[in-house]
Amino acid sequence: MNAVAAGRRRVAVGQVAGDRRQVWPWRRTALAAVLLLAAALPFVLPPYRLFQVTLVLVYAVALLGLDLVAGHGGQISLGHGAFFGVGAYTAAVLISRVGLPYPLTLPVAALLAFGLGLAAARPALRLRGLYLAMISFTVAVVVPPLLKRLSGLTGGAMGLPVPTPDDDQVLYFLVLAVAVAAFAGVRNLTRSRAGRALLAVKAHPAAAEVLGMRPATYQAHAFAWSAMYAGVAGALYTWTVGFVAPDSFGLALSITMLAGVVIGGLGSLAGPLIGAVVVLALTSEVNPAAPGLVSGALLIVVICLAPTGLSGLLRRAAGSLLRRRS
Repeated sequence: MNAVAAGRRRVAVGQVAGDRRQVWPWRRTALAAVLLLAAALPFVLPPYRLFQVTLVLVYAVALLGLDLVAGHGGQISLGHGAFFGVGAYTAAVLISRVGLPYPLTLPVAALLAFGLGLAAARPALRLRGLYLAMISFTVAVVVPPLLKRLSGLTGGAMGLPVPTPDDDQVLYFLVLAVAVAAFAGVRNLTRSRAGRALLAVKAHPAAAEVLGMRPATYQAHAFAWSAMYAGVAGALYTWTVGFVAPDSFGLALSITMLAGVVIGGLGSLAGPLIGAVVVLALTSEVNPAAPGLVSGALLIVVICLAPTGLSGLLRRAAGSLLRRRS
Protein backbone atom coordinates (compact mmCIF):
# COMPACT_ATOMS: atom_id res chain seq x y z
CA MET A 1 0.00 0.00 0.00
CA ASN A 2 2.84 2.37 0.85
CA ALA A 3 4.47 1.72 -2.52
CA VAL A 4 1.18 2.36 -4.33
CA ALA A 5 0.63 5.61 -2.40
CA ALA A 6 4.19 6.72 -3.14
CA GLY A 7 3.66 5.95 -6.80
CA ARG A 8 0.47 7.99 -6.86
CA ARG A 9 2.24 10.91 -5.24
CA ARG A 10 5.03 10.75 -7.84
CA VAL A 11 2.45 10.72 -10.63
CA ALA A 12 0.61 13.70 -9.09
CA VAL A 13 3.86 15.65 -8.70
CA GLY A 14 4.79 14.85 -12.28
CA GLN A 15 1.40 16.07 -13.50
CA VAL A 16 1.75 19.34 -11.59
CA ALA A 17 5.25 19.87 -12.98
CA GLY A 18 3.99 19.12 -16.47
CA ASP A 19 1.14 21.60 -16.07
CA ARG A 20 3.61 24.26 -14.94
CA ARG A 21 5.86 23.58 -17.93
CA GLN A 22 2.84 23.95 -20.20
CA VAL A 23 1.56 27.13 -18.53
CA TRP A 24 4.91 28.96 -18.36
CA PRO A 25 5.38 29.46 -22.15
CA TRP A 26 1.78 30.63 -22.37
CA ARG A 27 2.41 33.14 -19.60
CA ARG A 28 5.47 34.53 -21.35
CA THR A 29 3.57 34.76 -24.62
CA ALA A 30 0.64 36.48 -22.92
CA LEU A 31 2.98 38.94 -21.16
CA ALA A 32 4.72 39.80 -24.43
CA ALA A 33 1.34 40.28 -26.12
CA VAL A 34 0.12 42.57 -23.32
CA LEU A 35 3.28 44.71 -23.50
CA LEU A 36 3.03 45.00 -27.29
CA LEU A 37 -0.63 45.96 -27.02
CA ALA A 38 0.17 48.53 -24.32
CA ALA A 39 2.88 50.07 -26.52
CA ALA A 40 0.53 50.27 -29.52
CA LEU A 41 -2.49 51.77 -27.74
CA PRO A 42 -1.41 55.46 -27.87
CA PHE A 43 -1.24 55.28 -31.65
CA VAL A 44 -4.72 53.83 -32.20
CA LEU A 45 -6.89 55.23 -29.41
CA PRO A 46 -8.60 58.64 -29.42
CA PRO A 47 -7.44 61.08 -26.70
CA TYR A 48 -10.25 60.39 -24.21
CA ARG A 49 -9.87 56.60 -24.43
CA LEU A 50 -6.12 56.98 -23.99
CA PHE A 51 -6.82 59.11 -20.91
CA GLN A 52 -8.98 56.30 -19.51
CA VAL A 53 -6.31 53.66 -20.16
CA THR A 54 -3.76 55.89 -18.44
CA LEU A 55 -6.05 56.10 -15.40
CA VAL A 56 -6.36 52.29 -15.39
CA LEU A 57 -2.57 52.07 -15.12
CA VAL A 58 -2.60 54.64 -12.32
CA TYR A 59 -5.19 52.68 -10.33
CA ALA A 60 -3.35 49.42 -11.04
CA VAL A 61 -0.24 50.80 -9.30
CA ALA A 62 -2.36 51.76 -6.29
CA LEU A 63 -4.03 48.34 -6.14
CA LEU A 64 -0.65 46.59 -6.37
CA GLY A 65 0.19 48.19 -3.04
CA LEU A 66 -3.17 47.33 -1.52
CA ASP A 67 -2.71 43.72 -2.60
CA LEU A 68 0.51 43.57 -0.57
CA VAL A 69 -1.53 44.21 2.58
CA ALA A 70 -4.74 42.36 1.76
CA GLY A 71 -3.55 39.57 -0.54
CA HIS A 72 -0.12 38.76 0.88
CA GLY A 73 -0.41 40.12 4.43
CA GLY A 74 -3.97 39.11 5.24
CA GLN A 75 -4.77 42.56 6.67
CA ILE A 76 -7.51 45.07 5.88
CA SER A 77 -6.70 48.66 4.92
CA LEU A 78 -9.48 51.23 4.70
CA GLY A 79 -7.13 54.19 4.23
CA HIS A 80 -5.58 53.45 0.85
CA GLY A 81 -7.48 56.30 -0.79
CA ALA A 82 -6.04 58.72 1.79
CA PHE A 83 -2.44 57.71 0.99
CA PHE A 84 -3.36 58.02 -2.68
CA GLY A 85 -4.49 61.56 -1.91
CA VAL A 86 -1.29 62.33 -0.01
CA GLY A 87 0.75 61.38 -3.07
CA ALA A 88 -1.56 63.35 -5.35
CA TYR A 89 -1.36 66.51 -3.26
CA THR A 90 2.39 66.17 -2.77
CA ALA A 91 2.90 66.15 -6.54
CA ALA A 92 0.35 68.95 -7.04
CA VAL A 93 1.96 71.27 -4.49
CA LEU A 94 5.48 70.58 -5.74
CA ILE A 95 4.49 71.22 -9.35
CA SER A 96 2.19 74.23 -8.93
CA ARG A 97 3.77 75.95 -5.90
CA VAL A 98 7.45 74.99 -6.15
CA GLY A 99 7.79 74.43 -9.89
CA LEU A 100 9.46 71.05 -9.50
CA PRO A 101 9.65 68.91 -12.69
CA TYR A 102 7.15 66.06 -12.90
CA PRO A 103 9.58 63.12 -12.47
CA LEU A 104 11.11 64.61 -9.30
CA THR A 105 7.73 64.67 -7.56
CA LEU A 106 7.51 60.87 -7.73
CA PRO A 107 10.22 59.97 -5.14
CA VAL A 108 9.03 62.73 -2.79
CA ALA A 109 5.45 61.43 -2.88
CA ALA A 110 6.69 57.85 -2.42
CA LEU A 111 8.87 58.68 0.61
CA LEU A 112 6.20 60.80 2.30
CA ALA A 113 3.51 58.13 1.86
CA PHE A 114 5.92 55.41 3.04
CA GLY A 115 6.75 57.35 6.19
CA LEU A 116 3.11 58.04 7.01
CA GLY A 117 2.18 54.42 6.36
CA LEU A 118 4.94 53.14 8.63
CA ALA A 119 4.00 55.60 11.37
CA ALA A 120 0.36 54.49 11.22
CA ALA A 121 1.06 50.76 11.05
CA ARG A 122 3.59 50.24 13.84
CA PRO A 123 1.34 51.04 16.83
CA ALA A 124 -1.68 49.37 15.25
CA LEU A 125 0.04 46.05 14.55
CA ARG A 126 1.48 45.83 18.03
CA LEU A 127 -2.12 45.61 19.22
CA ARG A 128 -2.98 42.95 16.57
CA GLY A 129 -6.49 42.09 15.41
CA LEU A 130 -8.55 44.69 13.56
CA TYR A 131 -6.60 47.66 14.87
CA LEU A 132 -4.90 48.26 11.51
CA ALA A 133 -8.31 48.52 9.84
CA MET A 134 -9.39 50.98 12.55
CA ILE A 135 -6.24 53.11 12.20
CA SER A 136 -6.48 53.15 8.41
CA PHE A 137 -10.17 54.04 8.66
CA THR A 138 -9.21 56.99 10.87
CA VAL A 139 -6.62 58.11 8.32
CA ALA A 140 -9.25 57.96 5.56
CA VAL A 141 -11.64 60.09 7.61
CA VAL A 142 -9.07 62.66 8.80
CA VAL A 143 -7.10 63.38 5.61
CA PRO A 144 -9.79 65.13 3.48
CA PRO A 145 -10.78 67.69 6.20
CA LEU A 146 -7.09 68.28 6.92
CA LEU A 147 -6.44 69.04 3.26
CA LYS A 148 -9.32 71.54 3.32
CA ARG A 149 -7.92 73.32 6.36
CA LEU A 150 -4.49 73.77 4.75
CA SER A 151 -6.07 76.04 2.17
CA GLY A 152 -3.03 78.26 1.75
CA LEU A 153 -1.06 75.28 0.50
CA THR A 154 -3.67 72.91 -0.96
CA GLY A 155 -6.30 75.31 -2.29
CA GLY A 156 -8.83 74.21 0.33
CA ALA A 157 -12.20 72.77 -0.63
CA MET A 158 -11.95 74.30 -4.12
CA GLY A 159 -9.02 72.08 -4.98
CA LEU A 160 -5.76 72.82 -6.76
CA PRO A 161 -5.30 72.91 -10.55
CA VAL A 162 -2.03 71.55 -11.90
CA PRO A 163 -0.54 71.99 -15.39
CA THR A 164 -0.35 68.69 -17.26
CA PRO A 165 2.04 67.57 -20.01
CA ASP A 166 0.93 68.76 -23.44
CA ASP A 167 1.54 65.42 -25.17
CA ASP A 168 -0.90 62.70 -24.05
CA GLN A 169 1.26 59.97 -25.60
CA VAL A 170 4.35 61.06 -23.67
CA LEU A 171 2.33 61.10 -20.44
CA TYR A 172 0.95 57.64 -21.20
CA PHE A 173 4.42 56.17 -21.74
CA LEU A 174 5.69 57.79 -18.53
CA VAL A 175 2.83 56.23 -16.56
CA LEU A 176 3.31 52.91 -18.37
CA ALA A 177 7.02 52.85 -17.48
CA VAL A 178 6.24 53.47 -13.80
CA ALA A 179 3.51 50.81 -13.85
CA VAL A 180 5.82 48.20 -15.40
CA ALA A 181 8.48 49.00 -12.78
CA ALA A 182 5.83 48.75 -10.04
CA PHE A 183 4.66 45.32 -11.24
CA ALA A 184 8.26 44.09 -11.46
CA GLY A 185 8.98 45.45 -7.98
CA VAL A 186 6.00 43.67 -6.41
CA ARG A 187 6.85 40.43 -8.23
CA ASN A 188 10.42 40.52 -6.90
CA LEU A 189 9.30 41.57 -3.43
CA THR A 190 6.77 38.77 -3.05
CA ARG A 191 9.32 36.19 -4.22
CA SER A 192 12.02 37.45 -1.87
CA ARG A 193 12.71 36.22 1.64
CA ALA A 194 10.62 39.04 3.08
CA GLY A 195 7.69 38.13 0.82
CA ARG A 196 7.82 34.48 1.82
CA ALA A 197 8.01 35.49 5.47
CA LEU A 198 4.95 37.72 5.01
CA LEU A 199 3.00 34.78 3.59
CA ALA A 200 4.12 32.63 6.53
CA VAL A 201 2.94 35.30 8.96
CA LYS A 202 -0.39 35.47 7.14
CA ALA A 203 -0.83 31.66 7.24
CA HIS A 204 0.10 31.17 10.89
CA PRO A 205 1.39 34.15 12.93
CA ALA A 206 2.14 32.10 16.06
CA ALA A 207 4.18 29.51 14.17
CA ALA A 208 6.07 32.25 12.33
CA GLU A 209 6.89 33.90 15.63
CA VAL A 210 8.21 30.61 17.02
CA LEU A 211 10.53 30.39 14.01
CA GLY A 212 12.05 33.75 14.90
CA MET A 213 9.96 36.04 12.70
CA ARG A 214 8.36 39.21 14.01
CA PRO A 215 4.85 39.35 12.53
CA ALA A 216 4.28 42.98 13.50
CA THR A 217 7.49 44.08 11.79
CA TYR A 218 6.75 42.32 8.51
CA GLN A 219 3.14 43.48 8.46
CA ALA A 220 4.08 47.07 9.32
CA HIS A 221 6.61 47.19 6.50
CA ALA A 222 4.09 45.64 4.10
CA PHE A 223 1.60 48.37 5.04
CA ALA A 224 4.28 51.03 4.54
CA TRP A 225 5.18 49.64 1.10
CA SER A 226 1.48 49.57 0.30
CA ALA A 227 1.14 53.24 1.27
CA MET A 228 4.22 54.04 -0.85
CA TYR A 229 2.63 52.45 -3.93
CA ALA A 230 -0.53 54.47 -3.24
CA GLY A 231 1.55 57.65 -2.99
CA VAL A 232 3.27 56.92 -6.30
CA ALA A 233 -0.11 56.26 -7.92
CA GLY A 234 -1.43 59.52 -6.46
CA ALA A 235 1.42 61.46 -8.08
CA LEU A 236 0.66 59.76 -11.40
CA TYR A 237 -3.00 60.71 -10.93
CA THR A 238 -2.04 64.36 -10.58
CA TRP A 239 0.05 64.19 -13.74
CA THR A 240 -2.87 62.63 -15.61
CA VAL A 241 -5.90 64.57 -14.35
CA GLY A 242 -4.32 67.95 -13.65
CA PHE A 243 -6.58 68.73 -10.71
CA VAL A 244 -6.87 67.56 -7.10
CA ALA A 245 -9.66 68.14 -4.58
CA PRO A 246 -9.98 66.82 -0.99
CA ASP A 247 -13.33 65.11 -1.51
CA SER A 248 -11.84 62.94 -4.28
CA PHE A 249 -9.75 61.01 -1.72
CA GLY A 250 -12.26 60.18 0.97
CA LEU A 251 -13.45 56.94 2.49
CA ALA A 252 -15.52 56.06 -0.59
CA LEU A 253 -12.37 55.83 -2.70
CA SER A 254 -10.71 53.56 -0.12
CA ILE A 255 -13.71 51.22 -0.11
CA THR A 256 -13.83 51.24 -3.91
CA MET A 257 -10.14 50.34 -4.09
CA LEU A 258 -10.55 47.53 -1.58
CA ALA A 259 -13.49 46.20 -3.57
CA GLY A 260 -11.49 46.50 -6.79
CA VAL A 261 -8.53 44.48 -5.55
CA VAL A 262 -10.80 41.74 -4.15
CA ILE A 263 -12.91 41.61 -7.32
CA GLY A 264 -9.76 41.47 -9.44
CA GLY A 265 -8.29 38.68 -7.31
CA LEU A 266 -6.06 38.79 -4.23
CA GLY A 267 -2.49 37.54 -4.36
CA SER A 268 -2.05 37.72 -8.14
CA LEU A 269 -0.37 40.19 -10.48
CA ALA A 270 -3.33 40.19 -12.85
CA GLY A 271 -5.80 41.00 -10.07
CA PRO A 272 -4.78 44.66 -9.58
CA LEU A 273 -4.95 45.33 -13.32
CA ILE A 274 -8.44 43.83 -13.57
CA GLY A 275 -9.46 45.60 -10.37
CA ALA A 276 -8.20 48.91 -11.78
CA VAL A 277 -10.75 48.63 -14.60
CA VAL A 278 -13.44 48.08 -11.95
CA VAL A 279 -12.26 51.12 -9.96
CA LEU A 280 -12.28 53.31 -13.06
CA ALA A 281 -15.80 52.16 -13.93
CA LEU A 282 -17.07 52.79 -10.40
CA THR A 283 -15.44 56.21 -10.02
CA SER A 284 -16.32 57.58 -13.45
CA GLU A 285 -19.53 55.87 -14.52
CA VAL A 286 -21.37 55.53 -11.19
CA ASN A 287 -23.10 58.39 -9.41
CA PRO A 288 -20.37 60.10 -7.29
CA ALA A 289 -22.61 59.82 -4.22
CA ALA A 290 -22.83 56.03 -4.39
CA PRO A 291 -19.53 54.39 -5.48
CA GLY A 292 -19.04 52.87 -2.04
CA LEU A 293 -22.53 51.33 -2.05
CA VAL A 294 -22.13 49.86 -5.54
CA SER A 295 -18.62 48.57 -4.87
CA GLY A 296 -19.80 46.96 -1.63
CA ALA A 297 -22.61 45.17 -3.44
CA LEU A 298 -20.22 43.97 -6.16
CA LEU A 299 -17.79 42.81 -3.49
CA ILE A 300 -20.44 40.61 -1.85
CA VAL A 301 -21.47 39.12 -5.20
CA VAL A 302 -17.90 38.27 -6.23
CA ILE A 303 -17.01 36.77 -2.85
CA CYS A 304 -20.06 34.50 -3.07
CA LEU A 305 -19.67 33.48 -6.72
CA ALA A 306 -15.90 33.70 -7.30
CA PRO A 307 -13.87 33.77 -4.07
CA THR A 308 -10.58 33.97 -6.01
CA GLY A 309 -11.77 36.97 -8.03
CA LEU A 310 -11.95 37.47 -11.77
CA SER A 311 -8.28 36.60 -12.22
CA GLY A 312 -8.94 33.25 -10.55
CA LEU A 313 -11.75 32.58 -13.00
CA LEU A 314 -9.43 33.39 -15.89
CA ARG A 315 -6.71 31.11 -14.51
CA ARG A 316 -9.13 28.21 -14.18
CA ALA A 317 -10.46 28.81 -17.69
CA ALA A 318 -6.92 28.88 -19.11
CA GLY A 319 -5.98 25.73 -17.18
CA SER A 320 -8.99 23.79 -18.45
CA LEU A 321 -8.24 24.95 -22.00
CA LEU A 322 -4.63 23.73 -21.75
CA ARG A 323 -5.76 20.38 -20.36
CA ARG A 324 -8.19 19.93 -23.26
CA ARG A 325 -5.48 20.76 -25.78
CA SER A 326 -3.16 18.24 -24.20
